Amino acid sequence: MLDTQKVTQELFDYIDASPTAFHAAEQAAKRLEAAGYRKVEKETETRIEAGGRYYMTRNDSSLIAFRIPGGELRRFRIAAAHSDSPSFKIKETPEMDVEGRYVKLNTEGYGGMIQSTWLDRPLSVAGRVITETAEGPRSRLVNLDRDLCVIPNVAIHFNREINKGYAYNPQVDLLPLFAGKAGKGEGEEKPETLTGLCARSLGIDEESILASDLFLYNREKGRRMGARGEFIGSPRLDDLQCAFGVLTGFLQADREAEEEGKEETGCCAVYALFDNEEIGSGTRQGADSTFLSDVLECICGGLGIGGAKKRDILSESFLLSADNAHGVHPNHPEKSDPTSRPYLNGGIVLKFQGSQKYTTDAWSAALVRSLCRQAGVPCQNFANRADIAGGSTLGNISSAHVSIPAADIGLAQLSMHSAFETAGALDTGYLIELCGKYFA
Repeated sequence: MLDTQKVTQELFDYIDASPTAFHAAEQAAKRLEAAGYRKVEKETETRIEAGGRYYMTRNDSSLIAFRIPGGELRRFRIAAAHSDSPSFKIKETPEMDVEGRYVKLNTEGYGGMIQSTWLDRPLSVAGRVITETAEGPRSRLVNLDRDLCVIPNVAIHFNREINKGYAYNPQVDLLPLFAGKAGKGEGEEKPETLTGLCARSLGIDEESILASDLFLYNREKGRRMGARGEFIGSPRLDDLQCAFGVLTGFLQADREAEEEGKEETGCCAVYALFDNEEIGSGTRQGADSTFLSDVLECICGGLGIGGAKKRDILSESFLLSADNAHGVHPNHPEKSDPTSRPYLNGGIVLKFQGSQKYTTDAWSAALVRSLCRQAGVPCQNFANRADIAGGSTLGNISSAHVSIPAADIGLAQLSMHSAFETAGALDTGYLIELCGKYFA
């Protein structure tokens, strides 16, 4: 069993360094490069060699890593998670004057968040800017990394019915306070701009910034909670808990195989981190794109594999889609299905749905349960109540482009899509152990 305290701190470090999908992909790339993986700049790259370790990125926010077996390639073992979380995207020219005394930022919602949880919290801004250079436009990540903004609630004295329910208007109620202006007689200063702050953070001229993709993020740190520290609370647990756990298991299997000199299995291990799951995955860097199929084609092309041989390899392959699941809520246990009741710290959650928005079927469920038994990891089930509509995730979307057997799994959590979510302290380790076994 892994050291829960160590794993939890490493998870918190990854989340803290990943305020946006761009940073989550960058952090994954740093861990891969430290383990000997080489970045392939183009998906048309054909210099792929047996025994090599590589990764590719798309749009700075999605990443796919893979290690080629030393012998004959016979199957792919793929596991996917997503890099994005619900937030507020900052619009172009965002500064809005309020009566000459305040400046707020113009934003719009990204993903299906619990809006009220974003109010009265310390917020900051991160993302990427595109700068003009002598060599052409260049992408640079930025994180202002300080308590910068707040979305202030209206005092209860001005809205005494708020505790009876309130429909937030995102263009009115949810705009963050960014700056204040000096009063009369206090001197005139040049108005602060968000672009100016980003430029100073990067040590460049404001005029060199051509465009940006910037988001608000919750500044609160991850922490252990519960009578015995059995729970964890953090922003962006959905889905960075799975993104971190799958990547750690991927690298752990690689490291153990090298240390133990394990016999070649013919398996190409693939780690996929997709962006834009929270808005339907329908982008060129989402699961509903050609990114995964392009990378698999690149691998096969680089190894001189095509035609019937490639189809045989895909028929023997498998996709594990990892995205957090709804745990039984302590105040509302009736919201969960009567017989499928996953709990925090209960282990891997297998996700089922008759409409196949979760792609798990009997065959793929059997494989995951068998792997859990081999890894000594508990396994539980999730299905929606028949009268409550559920969401979808990466599995069925990805397998529509790469037609291989797949299962949707996750880790149980509470407050999904809140600015601060709750999960089990043991479950990250369970996912690492399962993925270590899967990729081995």
